[in-house]
Amino acid sequence: MKLAFLYAGQGAQHVGMGRDFYEQFPLFRDVFDAAPVDFDLKKLCFEGPEEQLSDTRYTQPCMVAFAAGVTGLLYQAGIHPAMAAGLSLGEYSALTAAGVFDPKTAIELVAFRGKAMAEAVTGRPCGMAAVLHLEREKLQAACDAASALGVAEIANYNCPGQLVIAGDAAAVEKAGELAKEAGARRVVPLKVSGPFHTSLMAPAGDALREKFQTVSFHAMSFPVLFNCKGDVLGEGDTIPGLLERQVQSSVYLEDTIRRMAEHGVDTFVEIGPGKTLSGFVRKTVKDVTTYSIDTVEDLNGVLAALKGA
Repeated sequence: MKLAFLYAGQGAQHVGMGRDFYEQFPLFRDVFDAAPVDFDLKKLCFEGPEEQLSDTRYTQPCMVAFAAGVTGLLYQAGIHPAMAAGLSLGEYSALTAAGVFDPKTAIELVAFRGKAMAEAVTGRPCGMAAVLHLEREKLQAACDAASALGVAEIANYNCPGQLVIAGDAAAVEKAGELAKEAGARRVVPLKVSGPFHTSLMAPAGDALREKFQTVSFHAMSFPVLFNCKGDVLGEGDTIPGLLERQVQSSVYLEDTIRRMAEHGVDTFVEIGPGKTLSGFVRKTVKDVTTYSIDTVEDLNGVLAALKGA
């Protein structure tokens, strides 16, 4: 068995996330209680309101705190991955798992990142939409044709049959219409607070570049695959440079999953909340095993399965 951890991104959050872990595990409780944020992270995760939890300024530190707590419990039980990756902000959780950041630093970074992303498009009507069952090339052509109305770009290559577009609201709507004309089965608007992973996030990338100058980046204890490459760190790459690039360029998750499989990964543990990434894995590669950890019950099931493997 070769194991990889996958970390969920924004959209997987839900009110109540982490409550059972907090009540049962001191290690998880310590991560939540020590989170360096200017709001009540525990109350927001456990009680909501959902609208605030879904605001990227709050979602990002909540998700990374959850991921760091669950990862700590897996490590405590002797479960360690051969490699890791994450969807969007989940990349920070993957880097934390690999020892690049400690949990407090990661939470502080994504809190800063969330605010920078929200401020990048303040007052600008924007949108994102999932496009189902259309080839990459045809969707790119639709985005190009819609660009007269503003920015419309492919933000996520999630898995075969699921891409995400983002940008200015009018351009995204037009690109969605053109995608359906080109054969897309469905175009589904997404409830998000910004055009993530597009060139409109360039101001957030600039802010992160400055922020990273104040942060210590430690060596990875195992390889992390990066969103903007769909691969591991290459010659000339730096972690700060790739994270700056990540916020304003496409997420190549499908490519990441394929690359992990090429490296021999046959077992994926999605550290949530949610089970979305496990679905992406199953649609992308065959003959692999997937697990998701959203609850204590999920964790116990994963530990039983992996320790018996």
